[in-house]
Order: sequence, then C-alpha cells, then structure tokens
Amino acid sequence: MPLLDLQGPVVNRPPVTHVPAPAGSSAAARKFGVKPMPELVWNEDVARETAHLYERIKAVVPAVEWPIFAPYVKAINELKRERNAVILAHNYQTPEIYNCVADFVGDSLQLAREASKVKSEIIVQCGVHFMAETSKILNPEKTVLIPDSRAGCSLAASITGEDVRLLRDRYPGVPVVAYVNTSADVKAEVDICCTSSNALQVVESLGSDTVIFLPDQYLAKYVASQTKVKIIAWKGACEVHERFTADELRMYRESDPTLQIIAHPECPPDVLAEADYTGSTAGMIDWVRHNRPKRIVMVTECSMADNVQAELPDVEFVRPCNLCPHMKRITLPKILDSLVYMKEEVVIDPMVADKARRSVERMVNLQN
Repeated sequence: MPLLDLQGPVVNRPPVTHVPAPAGSSAAARKFGVKPMPELVWNEDVARETAHLYERIKAVVPAVEWPIFAPYVKAINELKRERNAVILAHNYQTPEIYNCVADFVGDSLQLAREASKVKSEIIVQCGVHFMAETSKILNPEKTVLIPDSRAGCSLAASITGEDVRLLRDRYPGVPVVAYVNTSADVKAEVDICCTSSNALQVVESLGSDTVIFLPDQYLAKYVASQTKVKIIAWKGACEVHERFTADELRMYRESDPTLQIIAHPECPPDVLAEADYTGSTAGMIDWVRHNRPKRIVMVTECSMADNVQAELPDVEFVRPCNLCPHMKRITLPKILDSLVYMKEEVVIDPMVADKARRSVERMVNLQN
C-alpha cells in the first residue's frame, strides 16, 4: 500500500558519605544529597575488581584503553548501589557503558518496559532525552537523570504537540501513532506510541483503515509496505539512518557476495531494498544471534555492532559507521557526575506527563 499522504515541516579511598547539597543545587541533589567525587586511579586492585567486566568487551576495546575506563566503571557500579539507582542503556551506547555499568539494556521498547518495572528510587538513562522522558512518564514518583540533557534526537526535534493538533484538525477522527522517538509534549497528543519493533502491530491494532504515523517518514513507508492500512506520514528522519545509501551497500556486496546485510527500518527504502533482513535494533540482534553469519553489515548506529560483536566475537562486522552525535554525548565521566551530584534531572509538567502516560502505557501493555 503506498503512502496516502506525507506531511511535514579506588584503593584506600575514604568511605563515600552523604553530604548536604550546596545552595542552588537541583531538587534531586537536595533530596538525596551529593557525594564526594571518588578517586579515579588505575592500580592492581582496580584491575582485579574489574577484570571480569573487561572480559565482556575485550573483543572490541583494546587492552590499552581499559585503564582509562576501569576506574570510572568501578566508581559508577559502587555508587549506583549506594544510591539505590539503576542504569538503563540503549543499544547505541558504547561497549564500556552497555556492557560494564548498565543494569538493563535494549531498544526503546525494551527500556520502556524495564522502566515501568524498576523498583529503585533513581533511574539513570543512558540514551537520548526522549528516552529519559519516557522513563519519567512511566515513573512520575521516581528521580530520572540523564547524564547530558543536550542528548537530543533529530526525529524528536522534527515535530511538536502543536503540529499534532493541526494534523488532527486536518484529518478529524483519524487515530495518531507516535514513534517513541518524540517529546513528552507530542506523546500527550497522540493515541498510542510505538517503536520500530512493534510499529506494524500498533498500526493494525487500531482497527482503522487510515492512520497518522509520525514523525519518521521512512519507518512510515516501511510500515505502509507491510499493511493495507493507509498511512499519513510526517516528514521527519533520523540523521544517522538517513545517511546510509544503496550504492554504499552494493559496493560492500560486490566486494564479497557472501556478505549479509541487515538494516533498520528508519533507513530510506532503497537501502532496505538491498538488505537481507529489515528489523528493529532488537530484531537485528536476534537475527545475528540466530543466523551467526560469517561476515555482516549492520546498517544502523555503529556502536550496536560493537556491542553485538562483544557478545559474538566469531562474527565479523563490516562497519559502514554512522555515529549518533547525541548518543555519544553520554560518557562514563558524565554518568559518574550524574550519580555524584544528582544531575541532570528530567522534569515534565504533570499535566503533560499524565496525558503522555496513556499513550506510552498503551504501547507497553499491547499484547504480542
């Protein structure tokens, strides 16, 4: 079914103790206090205590880099226990975050589901800002931190709640599905959210012959190709996936005809046409685990290939590498700062959060 329409615009360290937050600190810092910054040194004790974690990533992180990461990894893991905090990390986070400090990892849907179940008082979201907002929407009484509040998303920035209201005026009665890569303001105006792993299921669950799908035009086109539902799309795009080209993939395949190519549905249609498999981040990972190809191109943000190779070192990943500049704002030093100083807290207007919660919970609770 073609698109119906396209709209748009350390050793001997003294014990860490609770100290009062200085004047002008965040509400979270005033509530939980701040901690002394741990001493960050590389020594035999740190090496010994973190050796099991380095084993997880030694296939993708050179040994010469581990002495830089290890003191932060040790300090973060100790401090999150003291804080009763959990760390959620997206698949696009770097291996030392994804494999060594995260408590839960996954794509947007997996992290949303985990966020709805956590018991800890504090959630540190290692991803981009809309993901942290989603965790806050699902946990209004908990403290949600993001290590860098500037970690945005080109998709989330492409549409506003006002845009959704204008779409409803233009297409009265047509249900609206929002990709989870949207702000809380947008989620508050739609009927249900989705991720790339359940977008088709969500669209068809509405029982309507026409659906407004926003903001990713390429995911909308992919869903439209899989269903009889007429799709009205929004002209947004992921700046990472949009940069991949079909010519690039054909060049890789010409160099090795046995090469397998798997792609994320946020990529343009001509890119997906070159792929052996198209699926969400979780779907791509499962495909590699099940098929164990000898050589593969994973057409998505390139840190995900690092994380999968850390798990499956026998698979060779050919990396047409496009990094997400927003995901890469999240680093070990910033995670540690979040836990020491209780920054940067995610705050959402309660009225917006209440409305957004309905669309997010409807997605999370959708039966498979």
